[in-house]
Amino acid sequence: MNPFPEDIFTEPADVDPDTLANLGPLRRLAGIWEGRKGVDLNPKAEGPERREFIERIVLQPIDPQANGPQLFYGLRYHTHILATDEDATFHDQVGYWLWEPATGLVLQTVAIPRGQVAIASGQSTADADKLTLSARRGETQYGICSTAFLEYAFRTESYQLEVSFEADGGWSYVSETMLAVRGRSELFQHRDVNRLAKVAEPTPNPLMQMRAALPA
Repeated sequence: MNPFPEDIFTEPADVDPDTLANLGPLRRLAGIWEGRKGVDLNPKAEGPERREFIERIVLQPIDPQANGPQLFYGLRYHTHILATDEDATFHDQVGYWLWEPATGLVLQTVAIPRGQVAIASGQSTADADKLTLSARRGETQYGICSTAFLEYAFRTESYQLEVSFEADGGWSYVSETMLAVRGRSELFQHRDVNRLAKVAEPTPNPLMQMRAALPA
């Protein structure tokens, strides 16, 4: 059965402009976070390589977004990672976390500057203690798109991210990406784990900032 309405143009009326109050499970991600005990397992010619890293993630609320009747509240994010044994950037990633209150849909968009993008999806409740999202190569809705070289040499078959919210207000994640490495018969499980602690609170979304600046 088609879950979508016949009217695909009319946007919701009386949308609450306060993104932070409507993020559902994503509210616990809002803010600036740091983690210093990350571990990455990645493929090399001589075999799997284990790297330790430090990470900073900035997640700030955006104004409500509508696709006709579909309404999202979300966070724009930037992840910057340094390996503990070098100064050069180890990983850089940007995108959005999105929450659709009407359906419980959670999305993470991923863009990395090695020529790869993805949209991962999952279902959740507003008070969930864990989020699980996934994307698969070849899917037209929640899929993965890569450069010709990555498709040739390190083809990403699937991506899964599990986020766990901790009792002390922090959160941790496990990211697993299944790679088809050229010349290898078995898929390689590229795995990243880390735990993040909040270092700064989020800034209200632009519309809320504008309203706060208006004369009383």
